[in-house]
Amino acid sequence: MVLPTEFIIFVTSLAAWFGFYLIVTVTLNLEYGFAGIPNFGKLLPIAGGAFVAGFFPGRLVAWLAGIDTSEGYITVNVRIVTEVTSVLKEDVGLSLTVFVLTLVVAAVVGAGLGYIAAYPTIRLREEFLAMTLLAVAEIEVVIGRYYDPLVGGPLGVQLPDLFAWIGGALRFQIMPIIILGIAFLVFLYVQRLTKSPLGRVLRAVRDSEVAASTVGKDVRNFRIKALVTASALAAIAGALVSLYTLGLTAISFDRVGWTFWPFVMLLMGGMANNWGVMIGTFAFVAVRRLIFLYNDLLEPFIPFSVVWLESLLLGGALLAILMFRPQGILPEKPIKTLEERSLVRSLGILAILLGVLSLAGGLYGLAGGVDLGFTISEIVVTPQEGGLLFSIVGAIVLFLGIVARKYR
Repeated sequence: MVLPTEFIIFVTSLAAWFGFYLIVTVTLNLEYGFAGIPNFGKLLPIAGGAFVAGFFPGRLVAWLAGIDTSEGYITVNVRIVTEVTSVLKEDVGLSLTVFVLTLVVAAVVGAGLGYIAAYPTIRLREEFLAMTLLAVAEIEVVIGRYYDPLVGGPLGVQLPDLFAWIGGALRFQIMPIIILGIAFLVFLYVQRLTKSPLGRVLRAVRDSEVAASTVGKDVRNFRIKALVTASALAAIAGALVSLYTLGLTAISFDRVGWTFWPFVMLLMGGMANNWGVMIGTFAFVAVRRLIFLYNDLLEPFIPFSVVWLESLLLGGALLAILMFRPQGILPEKPIKTLEERSLVRSLGILAILLGVLSLAGGLYGLAGGVDLGFTISEIVVTPQEGGLLFSIVGAIVLFLGIVARKYR
């Protein structure tokens, strides 16, 4: 079966960017929707995670492999990254270990940045807190842009490909699946957290700090917990973006794309409703990707530069939602744990079955029992590569199914 190249590009890019923004918006929902913290500095942990991905994995593998970095990692970045990628291509275990370590370090750095920003400012009123967090995030981006040893300054830095072992264009089909899997795990974690006693306390703090204080709740401590937790998870999204694109410049992380647009997605989907946020994020990202890929086709039909089409359409969508449905697509509802738990567990059974079938089929294909080769436009996937793809997808789906079955 042959699928059009444009369709494959659209689906893979949509999956990847939906995964990135789902992590960002669901953590923003934890901060603003549940805890009432207007985090206009959402860019802070995201850029921090991206800077970790640009700084950490390349230097670590170069040190482990004994690659010469005496001239400076940034100065000869292309040569070092090429050599590091060659090492990773031959060592799957090292690649996956460095990938996991990078995400862990990014989460730790994100949590630290969240705590540093929150500790002295969390008692401020909403409008002053929002402005302060926004300013702190801008300071971080300025440091990244002009301090060359961090991520190359204004010229940026290239990143080693931690999935080079997959080989060829197939890497860009498999990595979005991994990104979606991580985003799904973050979504489940935040969903479970918001339905825990901590989530109910955050709602109480949001609705009335005075009332929460009178029953013995430390309002400041709970708000810091929410901000630190959300920042740690959001930093993972920043690291994934850089690892996916294999390039990083500090200026590419701006407050419009990584603070204001997530707020639009949150308001579109519905505050304090994670499922609504997921729907709003998907709709928003899908429209953006369509505009990005097909803007040339639209240019003859609009009386202005197509460059402004995205901002006008999405800004207009925000105004329409605020005017006609300010509560969002799915408004906040009372907590109903039993029904959702049953649904997630049922989906977990389905995922386990599909994962086992895909994994078994992939292993059978690798053994030569069945031809799993196929062609996608100009990309020819050999039977061995098809077996590997089915095995990887099956293992990921099986893992997600097991996690869903243990959902509480």
